Amino acid sequence: MTIPEKMAAVLLTGHGGLDKLVYDRDVPVPTPADDEVLIRVTACGMNNTDVWVRQGAYGTEDDPSAVSTWRRQGNTLTFPRIQGTDTVGHIVAVGAGVDPKRIGERVMVDFSIYNRDDDSLADIDYMGHGRDGGYAEFMALPAENAHVVATDLTDVELATFCCAYLTGERMLERARLSAGERILVTGASGGVGSAIIQLARARGAIPIAVAGPGKEAAMLDIGAEAVVTRGKGDLVEAVHAASHGQPIDVVADLVGGPLFNDLLKILRPEGRYSTAGAIAGPVVQLDLRTMYLKQLELHGSSQGSRADFRRIVGYIESRKIRPLVGGVYPLSEFHRAQTDFMAKNFVGKLVVVPDER
Repeated sequence: MTIPEKMAAVLLTGHGGLDKLVYDRDVPVPTPADDEVLIRVTACGMNNTDVWVRQGAYGTEDDPSAVSTWRRQGNTLTFPRIQGTDTVGHIVAVGAGVDPKRIGERVMVDFSIYNRDDDSLADIDYMGHGRDGGYAEFMALPAENAHVVATDLTDVELATFCCAYLTGERMLERARLSAGERILVTGASGGVGSAIIQLARARGAIPIAVAGPGKEAAMLDIGAEAVVTRGKGDLVEAVHAASHGQPIDVVADLVGGPLFNDLLKILRPEGRYSTAGAIAGPVVQLDLRTMYLKQLELHGSSQGSRADFRRIVGYIESRKIRPLVGGVYPLSEFHRAQTDFMAKNFVGKLVVVPDER
């Protein structure tokens, strides 16, 4: 194909409201550097991280209310920035050092910027933050991060996996979830929560979902053993009933806020708590006595490793996990897409596609 000089993209121009997201049709198409490829973007999934970075909602270790971006290891975000992590597209050009035969491949992007050669995540960053991402018609990225996936899923379906499932898989790895164990998943109808339900089943574990009213049937459909309706009665008693009195080995928490202490009560002695989000409030009270008297483990988790990504690809190819498309939006209607995303009246993932798609 003939590659144009300009493209449409959504630019994040600063921290703040939706007005900081500008749809621009006059953005230069990037040129792939050495060992990079250029893809024509066909779909890009939406995530909570997009919203929190726009809002500067990550705080600092000294001030939880401070306007700050995602990384605690040193800021790499500059404006304007093209966000978007869950990118799918077709390679249309390659930089020096990349086999030209790769042109034409359909790829799913591993959005992580690892900054290390091992599987440590101590200095992790991501495309859409440390460099431009996929809310655009074209995207340049390292060739090693562009993965062909052997599947007949559509581009939109494939764009529902990467960030949510990678985050979920890392949470389960950190918590060492194994076959036969019971896991309680909060925020289960969202992208990461619904991913964890499926990933737990892929490991042979038994997931119990906590989800909002009206989403119970959807949770059962994707593999939840039982569903606790959020905000309906006492959470500890509801989970006890849902598990038929069986112990909860792991909690995968994406909500935080007022639920936090109840979640520690729910865990069995020597249980494991893992979190990768706090949509109901990031600052919680912890009674250390509950933690040490019950011998609990608390794990913080974000993104995932190369090995985690390879497992996700394997799950897709073996059909152990399936896409959950909650809605599709043209790139030019990005404000509407993110408004609907923040309202949370859907199950799975919302996906943005270039207008020509």
